[in-house]
Amino acid sequence: MEKPAPSPATSLTPEPPRRRRPRTGLLLRLLVALLVAAGVLGAVWLALPAERPASRAPAPAPGTEALSAVTDGAPAALGDLAALIGERERRVRLRPRDAGAWAVLGAAYVERGRRTANPANYPMADDALRTSLRLRPKDNAEALAGLAALADERRDFRTARSYGEAALKLDPKRWTAYPPLIDACTGLGDYKATGRALDKLLKLRHAPAVKARAAGVYWDRGWREDAAAQLSDAAAAAATPVEQAAYVERAGRIAFDRGDREDALRHFDAALRLDPDQREARAGRGRALAALGRTEQALKAYHQAVDRRPSPQYLLELGELYQSLGREREAAAQYARLRDRVRQETAAGVDDELVLGRFEADHAGAEPAVRRLRAEWRRQPGIPVADALGWALHRAGQDEEALKFATAAMDSTKGGGVRDALYAFHRGVIEQSLDRTGAARRHLEEALRTNPYFSPLWGPEARAALDALGEPSVEDVPGDADAGSPASAAAGAEAGTGARAAGAAGTEAQGQAGPAAASGGEATATAGSDAPAGSGATTGGGTGGATAGAAGAPATRAGAGRGQAAGGGAGQGADGAPAGGSPAAAVRPRPSR
Repeated sequence: MEKPAPSPATSLTPEPPRRRRPRTGLLLRLLVALLVAAGVLGAVWLALPAERPASRAPAPAPGTEALSAVTDGAPAALGDLAALIGERERRVRLRPRDAGAWAVLGAAYVERGRRTANPANYPMADDALRTSLRLRPKDNAEALAGLAALADERRDFRTARSYGEAALKLDPKRWTAYPPLIDACTGLGDYKATGRALDKLLKLRHAPAVKARAAGVYWDRGWREDAAAQLSDAAAAAATPVEQAAYVERAGRIAFDRGDREDALRHFDAALRLDPDQREARAGRGRALAALGRTEQALKAYHQAVDRRPSPQYLLELGELYQSLGREREAAAQYARLRDRVRQETAAGVDDELVLGRFEADHAGAEPAVRRLRAEWRRQPGIPVADALGWALHRAGQDEEALKFATAAMDSTKGGGVRDALYAFHRGVIEQSLDRTGAARRHLEEALRTNPYFSPLWGPEARAALDALGEPSVEDVPGDADAGSPASAAAGAEAGTGARAAGAAGTEAQGQAGPAAASGGEATATAGSDAPAGSGATTGGGTGGATAGAAGAPATRAGAGRGQAAGGGAGQGADGAPAGGSPAAAVRPRPSR
C-alpha cells in the first residue's frame, strides 16, 4: 500500500526539496484519487445492501463457502460445491489416509445429492464416509454425523438415528448431528425424542439452520405461526443468498399449506431470484400457479422442476395436474417417469416406498400399495406413513382398519398435530364410507378450510364429497363422535380465524377445540408438554413464540384440537382432531367455493 503524504517532520530529511516535490505531488494525487474511489465505492455499498456479500474483498477461494456451509449444516451453492468436491478429490488422491478430507468429501456428496436429486451421489458419499471411518475408527464424530445425514437423505431413519446418536455420544456439542437425528426420530414416530433433541440443539446453537429446523418441528406440531416466525428469522440472518433462498422457499411451502396462494408464489419467486438453482421453489411455483388457475404457467414451472430435479413427488404432482385437466396421456407419461425414477433411487439406497405407495393407491392398484405401506409402517411408523396406509386400505375396501390409521395421522397426542388438508380429506372420505356423516363433514370442511387448493385432483373431490353429504341433520350433531376417543364438548367453540378454545378450570377439556382459519392466532405450547423451549404462547396471531407460563396455565392452541385445563396437563379433544365439538360448530357455514 502507498504511504500517506509526507508529514511536516518528513521535510527535515537531508533530501533536496526539488527532488521531493514531484514525489510529494504524485503521492497527494494518488491519495486524492484513492479517497474519491473510496467515496464512490461507499456510495455503491449503501445503494446495494442486498449485494454486500458479493462485494467483499478479497473473494473467497473456490469451494471455501461450500466448505463452510457443509460443515455448518447450511445449504451450499452448486458451483461452490463442485469446486469443493474437486478440491477434496484431489486432496484424497494425494493424501489417501486423510480421514478428515474423506469425511468432508462425503458430506459434500450428500449435499450435492440433496440439492440436485441425483441419487448417484449417495453411493459415492457412502464410500467416502466409510473410508474416513476405516482410517479413523475411533473419535470420528465427523464421519458418523455425515453417515447420519446420508441415511436421512435416503429416508433410512433407523440408520440415521443410530449414526446420529453415535456421533453425539463422541461429541455432544457437534450440533450438526442433531438435524438428521431430529428428522430420524420424526420419521420413526418418536415425537418425544424429537422434542428432546430439538431442545438440546436450541441450547447449543442459534444459527439460521437451527431456526429452520425448529420451524419444521413446530409445523409438524401444528404451531403454524411459530414455524413461520422461525423461518422469517432464519431468512433474515442467512449468510448467503443460497441459504436465504432455502428458507424463503420453505416459508412459501407454509404459505401454500395454509391456502395463501399469492403469498406462496411471492416466496417461491423470491427464492428463485436469490438462487436460480432452487429446484424446490420451481415445483412450488407450479403448485401455486395451478391453485391460481394459471394452468399453462403451472405446467411450465413443473416441467422446469422435474427436468432439473426429477423427484418422484414432483412427478406425482405433475401427473395429477395433467389428470385433473383430463390429459390422461400426459399424466401416464409422468407416472412412467415416476416409476423409472424410483427404480434409480432405490438402486442408490433411497427409500421411496412412501411416495410409491401413495401413487399406487390412487393410480396403480390399492392392494400392492397396502402391502408396500404395511411394510413401511413396520420399518418407519411416522405420521405420513399412517396417513398413506390408511388411504390405501380405504382404496382396498378395508375402511374400518383404514380409519384407525387415518385417526392416528391426526392424533396430536401421538405427533399428528400438523394441519394438513390431504390428511383431513382422507379421513373425511373414509368416515363417509363408514356412514359417520358428522365426523366426515367436519373433516372434509377442515380440509377445505385449511387449504382449499391442496390438490388440483383431490380438492374438487373433497368439495363433491362434502356436497354429497348434504346439510347436517339434528341427529348427526350430538352423538357422531370421531372414532377412537370420547366426545364430550366441554371446551370446544368455533370462533373463526384465530379462535381460542380456553380450557375450563379444574376439568379435562376433552371436546374438540374450534379450528382456527388459515393464519391467525394459533400458537401456544401446552404447559408441561414436550414443547421446546421458547415455542411458548402467542396470542391473537402473534408470531414471536413468547414462552408459556408455568405448567397448568390455561393456555390453548387454537385449531390444534387441544384445551388446556387450569389445574395441570392438557385436555385432549376427540383423538386430537381439530374440529368443532359443539352443535354450533357442526353447522357452521360451508367454505366459499
